[in-house]
Amino acid sequence: MIVSMTGFGDATAECEGTHYAVEIRSLNNRFFKPVIKLPENVSGLEPELESVLRERLGRGSITYILKMRMDSAEAAYHINTPALKAYLTQLQEVKGLDRLVHIDLAGLLAMPGVCQEPRDESDEIDRHGPTIRQITEKAIIKLQAMRDREGQALFSDLMKHADVIRTHLAQIEQRAPFVIDDYHRKLSQRVNQLLSKAELQVNQADLLKEVAVFAERADISEEIQRLNSHLDAFENACRTGEHAGRKLDFITQEMLREANTLASKANDAQIARHIVEIKGSIDRLKEQVQNVE
Repeated sequence: MIVSMTGFGDATAECEGTHYAVEIRSLNNRFFKPVIKLPENVSGLEPELESVLRERLGRGSITYILKMRMDSAEAAYHINTPALKAYLTQLQEVKGLDRLVHIDLAGLLAMPGVCQEPRDESDEIDRHGPTIRQITEKAIIKLQAMRDREGQALFSDLMKHADVIRTHLAQIEQRAPFVIDDYHRKLSQRVNQLLSKAELQVNQADLLKEVAVFAERADISEEIQRLNSHLDAFENACRTGEHAGRKLDFITQEMLREANTLASKANDAQIARHIVEIKGSIDRLKEQVQNVE
């Protein structure tokens, strides 16, 4: 069964004084387009997370946001005391500086090398990685469940439009044989009206030849058959293809091509009205399949 590209999933966890929260949003896109936002201390996980999202979610605009809050004392930055003393010593050696400016401790802490992260990145990934992977999996499962539900609603809507196309196509198929007869009758009447004034008679063989040429040109049986075949392929892809979005998009393009050919060949007002409805439904299919993963 098809799935939608639209979905949302989130998950949270608490572990060793750290609160983790992840959100994953998925929107329509022809390709896989990830945006991953991580805290600086675990930014090294981005390639791994992108690979997981690509494998599990296929395509779409994917936004992954991880937030972390540390409540323990370990979250505090370390003050590099020797570096701080070195800055103070250098400042004190500047003669007359104490009479001109007031040394601000906050400004000193912002100097390079004074405040250092409590751990290096490799330690942070080793510490937080397992929990991040766990809640990422939970969020993906929730997002996939939502995409499945959206996919079921999409399937129902797509099948509704496909049934409309089938109904109008069946009516076109019933009407098509009478188009030739109507053309023969109208052509005979028109020719007879014109020739009666000149007291001439039309050669029936020539008239039948003209009707045969029209019948050849206006034959839409192959287009009807191909469009029915495309509808069967469309429904089969919806029922069996979990990642059928690109295939469905291609099929709808072929359906529109056949509908345009029908419109150009079928020289009949009733058939033209049915084709208008068919093309309208195909346009709605083309719009909706953009949501299919």
